[in-house]
Amino acid sequence: MEKWSLMTITALLGLIVRWTVSLGSYSGEAKPPMYGDYEAQRHWQEITYNLPVKQWYFNTSDNNLQYWGLDYPPLTAYHSLLCAYAAKLINPNWIALHTSRGYESQPHKLFMRTTVLVADLLVYIPAVILYCYYLKETSTKKKISSTLCILLYPGLILIDYGHFHLGFALWGVLCLSYEFDVLGSVAFCLAINYKQMELYHSLPFFCYLLGKCFRKGLMGKGLLLLMKLGFTVVVSFALCWFPFCTEVKQILQVLQRLFPVDRGLFEDKVANIWCTLSVFFKIKTALSSETQLKLSFALTFLSVLPSCIKLTLQPSLKGFKYSLAACALSFFLFSFQVHEKSILLASIPVCLVIHEIPFMATWFLLVSTFSMLPLILKDGLLQYYLVTTVAFLTVCAASFSILEKTTEEDLQLKTLSTSIRRCIPWFKTFPKVIRSLFLVSITLMGILTLMSATLDPPKRLPDLFPLAVSTVSCLHFLFFLLYFNVIAIWESRDSRNQKKTN
Repeated sequence: MEKWSLMTITALLGLIVRWTVSLGSYSGEAKPPMYGDYEAQRHWQEITYNLPVKQWYFNTSDNNLQYWGLDYPPLTAYHSLLCAYAAKLINPNWIALHTSRGYESQPHKLFMRTTVLVADLLVYIPAVILYCYYLKETSTKKKISSTLCILLYPGLILIDYGHFHLGFALWGVLCLSYEFDVLGSVAFCLAINYKQMELYHSLPFFCYLLGKCFRKGLMGKGLLLLMKLGFTVVVSFALCWFPFCTEVKQILQVLQRLFPVDRGLFEDKVANIWCTLSVFFKIKTALSSETQLKLSFALTFLSVLPSCIKLTLQPSLKGFKYSLAACALSFFLFSFQVHEKSILLASIPVCLVIHEIPFMATWFLLVSTFSMLPLILKDGLLQYYLVTTVAFLTVCAASFSILEKTTEEDLQLKTLSTSIRRCIPWFKTFPKVIRSLFLVSITLMGILTLMSATLDPPKRLPDLFPLAVSTVSCLHFLFFLLYFNVIAIWESRDSRNQKKTN
């Protein structure tokens, strides 16, 4: 009971911080004609409430897809419809067709934030608490610290406050951790049907479960599990897509909205490999769209292959969690049509292992928030960014003593280091190098934040600071991609030790 009380107090503290930040400015506030992501969420309520299901994803006189047309899967649309019914009871003007565009008021802002808070309380926050509470072989202090650090992670507070799809994915991880494979599959299917970007996590889920089927034997229990999982996925998708399955053109239109390849290789100044390379080589103009698509697919596939093969051949929960981080980061760095905030999909798996690798996890989460600095400045969230980042770093440092957690064992690199020393006997300074790189990284991010917030770029180079932020962040992410893959591939093969660790 005492542990639950401490976890509850911790969750309330994190909730208060999230709610306080959410009451500040929001994306696109008082900026016509599009207004921003806040207006997108409101507009989806307007569309889903006033139009029949068959028109939700189609361009009509009542549904101009150029004005925040629905481009997320059906579960997002159903959620918008549910919120619209609540809005109708309070103030019908909030969702009036056509006339409600750009609606802004304090009562409506409070309503929108409350709908997010309720959904977070039902999905995301319970998943965080239960995951941390039931961590095996972990002290109560580490469980509480992990809960607080995850809830205080600035990226999930500042950007698109409300992360139901991540909550569903986390429920999936939690269920798989306790052998509830069917329930875990249902949870992850809900995540994909809420936001298609959850495909970033799909390969580790698939490979882990397939590996378990292989391990059980495809002529016995493994075949039965495979059939159960296949049936679960089909039924889950069928229920979510049922209203759109009446016509083939309905399905094709929804898919076209979900995967708009005509938007280009990347958006804005995203911290991935394509944006970074475009500084030196104009990929968008030099290569055709078809070539860009094929190239991004090939590099993404090759980068996720090592950890996925290992996970399929030797499925373990430890490998599963690190493969989630590695694959999501690979998709962010190399895939087609990436947005700055997609880095959050790599961040949530890293949050799940913060108790195992506190130093590296804290470092990555700081960089991931920094990589969205142009977006944060655009939305007027600099003060919240500084406060939440300092608070997060302080809590991590106090809870985990991160600067002291840089030994080879703490970094989960002892097996690799031992192998390297067989060839290079003098290789003993790796922890010192990592600490030095961390200090250089923090200093560089601080300088770029200060320059971006206070200085005007040269007229000839108007995107100088955003490009600098994205390039520096991309170099960090390439380093972390290598690191997460190393852990996923070089983990212990002793199944008894894996079970004890997990």
